[in-house]
Amino acid sequence: MVAYEILLMLDPDLPEGRQEEIIKRARELVEKAKGTWVRHDVWGRRRLAYEIGHKGEGSYHLLNFDADAETLAELSRILRITDGVMRHLAVRRVEGSAPGPPPPEPEPVATRSVPEPAYAEAESNTSSEEE
Repeated sequence: MVAYEILLMLDPDLPEGRQEEIIKRARELVEKAKGTWVRHDVWGRRRLAYEIGHKGEGSYHLLNFDADAETLAELSRILRITDGVMRHLAVRRVEGSAPGPPPPEPEPVATRSVPEPAYAEAESNTSSEEE
């Protein structure tokens, strides 16, 4: 058995029930092949660097499990043809590391009004004094 992790990006418009169904199917496939399901971390919705299928966000899930290479190949095949799976990436899991979700995205900075230059105030003060 080899330790694997899959970072799974699902369509953010999928209902929660459908997302759970995809994860449940992956878990059942691993366990049916005598693998071990280690954990499932929900990273939540994240903004994408570029649109995929006209979607600007994705719902991320990190799946950790132990299985043989044939099970991983079958799971990757199923994820490739499953509607609602935008992308997935399977890699060997490094023991002792526990990757967490990336830090939350910073809030967009509100557009600030640009202060008027100091000379504009001086001009407005002198024009009112002359009158």
